[in-house]
Amino acid sequence: MVMRSAGRWYHILRNYQSSKRVLNSVTLYSCRKINNGGLIHKQHTHRFSSVSESCKNSPSEALLLSTFIRSSLNELKGPSHCWLNRNPTTKDLTSKNGVFLVIAGAFLELGHSSTSMFEKVKSLQQRHPSLKVMGFQHCKEVNNDIIRSHLSKLIMSEYITFPILLSNKSFSEKSDKKGYIIFNGMEGPPLLHDNDVNFEILETAIKDLIMMQQKEKPGLLHNLRGTWVKPLDALKEPYLCSPLQNLLLYFPGCIEVDEYNGRLFLSDTNHHRIIVFDGNGKILDCIGSSPGFEDGEFESSKIMRPASLLYHDDDDCLYFVDSENHAIRRADMESRTVDTFYPKVNAIESKSGLFSWIIDKLWSTNATPSNSEEIDANLLFYPWHLLMSNENDLFIINRSFDVLWIMDMSSGLIKEIVKGLTFNLYMCFFKSNISLLTNCFCGAKGSAKIIEICGHLITEKSSILNKIPPSQLPRHLTGTFSVEGIPHAGMVSSVATFEDNIVICDTDGQMVLKYNKSSESTTSFDFSNFGMLGLPYWLVSPMESSYASGFGISRVPVDHIQRFSLLPGRIDIRIEVEIPNDTELAEPLDEGGCIWLQTRGTATETLGPDNHNINKAESTEKVGVAQQWYDELDELASLTQQEVNGEEVKTSESKVQDGKVVIDCAVNTSPGTSEVIINAALYLRIKTSRDDWRGELVNALNPRGENDTYVSDEISLEKRHVFLRPVHVRLKINSLDHPKAENSKDIILTQSSIQVKVFLK
Repeated sequence: MVMRSAGRWYHILRNYQSSKRVLNSVTLYSCRKINNGGLIHKQHTHRFSSVSESCKNSPSEALLLSTFIRSSLNELKGPSHCWLNRNPTTKDLTSKNGVFLVIAGAFLELGHSSTSMFEKVKSLQQRHPSLKVMGFQHCKEVNNDIIRSHLSKLIMSEYITFPILLSNKSFSEKSDKKGYIIFNGMEGPPLLHDNDVNFEILETAIKDLIMMQQKEKPGLLHNLRGTWVKPLDALKEPYLCSPLQNLLLYFPGCIEVDEYNGRLFLSDTNHHRIIVFDGNGKILDCIGSSPGFEDGEFESSKIMRPASLLYHDDDDCLYFVDSENHAIRRADMESRTVDTFYPKVNAIESKSGLFSWIIDKLWSTNATPSNSEEIDANLLFYPWHLLMSNENDLFIINRSFDVLWIMDMSSGLIKEIVKGLTFNLYMCFFKSNISLLTNCFCGAKGSAKIIEICGHLITEKSSILNKIPPSQLPRHLTGTFSVEGIPHAGMVSSVATFEDNIVICDTDGQMVLKYNKSSESTTSFDFSNFGMLGLPYWLVSPMESSYASGFGISRVPVDHIQRFSLLPGRIDIRIEVEIPNDTELAEPLDEGGCIWLQTRGTATETLGPDNHNINKAESTEKVGVAQQWYDELDELASLTQQEVNGEEVKTSESKVQDGKVVIDCAVNTSPGTSEVIINAALYLRIKTSRDDWRGELVNALNPRGENDTYVSDEISLEKRHVFLRPVHVRLKINSLDHPKAENSKDIILTQSSIQVKVFLK
């Protein structure tokens, strides 16, 4: 029975006298029939003890809303609607099958309740990848720039990846308020929940619907995904703000300093990396390679929206919050490796991986009852701030300051958890422990208890901003929220002192500011040495995706494709990239980290463009098939695993000639077809002499001209902003047979050269 678990929770809440207000806030709607308090869903009936009057009058209104949503799915814009944050290339929402979750009325205001809703929804997306999520917001002007600016900031800060439907139609007073709507197929009846619905009810209903659909239609396409697809392909990014991804920094959230070694650590949050730089802005190192959850070396480790940072000089380690992974990670600065400090897992070798273990702990996938001891309520849930007590305990706080986890730093175990009323209710339902409800309703406000424990640390850190005159602060920083009378408490992880400067993360301006106490002036860091960042993850197509698609992943459009027919042998390649006239290079293209080469087919990379020694070129005598096989084994044994797997190999160099970026590389080809894929990251600036530099910068951030993306007018862009311009070139080579010598036994080795001109828009 689909709603059996929801009904069980409904009865538990109703029978508990102290939770009557929760009972009144939970309403379930069916558009087919509601009769005498019974909910009918596809011949399955579950009877509730009572149903409010609003429920009896709402089915027609809910049906109008669901009909309108379905009618708008095929058009991004219409006379009364507009879709935002929706990638037009995706087809997920156009399918009539599946389970749909709609979040209504939560997008025009900022606050704890909205943040809590988004966290729940993101958790459901992690837990159920097949769940289709969208937002719905009623507003009078769907194309208003102020509304779009507000939504773009909200999407960026909350990291919302699902599309949002704006409509100027008002269907009912209830549909305009915050709430959840569940559809079992887009043609099925909707189930509408109020804002305060318990997470357990919501999650159970969705899980039951998904399981029912899988039983009815076991051949759904999402069950047939191949095992070769990497997790990166399944991760989604906010689409509306995608142009901001090309800025050097994308939501720089938190800052930490190492005064002794003259280093600063910056959480480049929405780029899923931590940047290490010195007082002059020179980038020294980078932690994290792409979104995900994986320990290892800095270049291969994966993190998901890093937040607060804490440098521990005794062991030269940087502890940081991995917010979307609900974890605390640790970066050893000497060995340049990342490991997971919390949660501790004994069987990391498990096939499912550490991230799957965390998800399974948070939401059990099996049929065990919801009060199973396997569920640990003390696991972190979207942590953000990180502080250290005088007793070397770690204080971990979420963004809303209503949950505090106290962790023993020596053991990495949570000693105590302080929860606010909202979080207590959520976790009580989560553990199905009705006996805890008394403590939930009688408990003190969570933020007050948190301030009592670690308020002095929050005050000490956030009060740094009081030393800066308001005229020297960006406008949006002067209004940051306070907690229990502590001004700027929300900036506790975003400000630090370094030498004679106060360093501030400006998440609206996408920059890092420094206020000099002596000169009493505020400037932004002028970053350099971009090669240490390597080629960003969103510019590189995994090799298996290249083989599958032939043209790379859709988010990295091809700038240039050219075909050649050449003799097999060495091919020297020179690529001349002409950058747009209104831009200039921020610094020369780094030949070590910003240029990557991939080969597929019969082409193989050489050691470098100046290396003219072709492998095993000294002997031209034919050998038998068996000997060739052994020679190939010897050659494979000398290759690294990276080369064997066909992964990206840095074998190119670049220079600037006559205002053009020149990239030189070389490959060896055998008879057959092959493809050479060159990716490069150009770091550019708008020429400061231009008067309309802001418009040019916005256009440069969106070189493909996608109309559905947006750069908020409230973002404080500067002339000196450094942005990334990706270069993606694909060369298709058809190599004929080797020419033979006059004796018809030997083959003639050839060497060719090609020149490719690329013009960037």
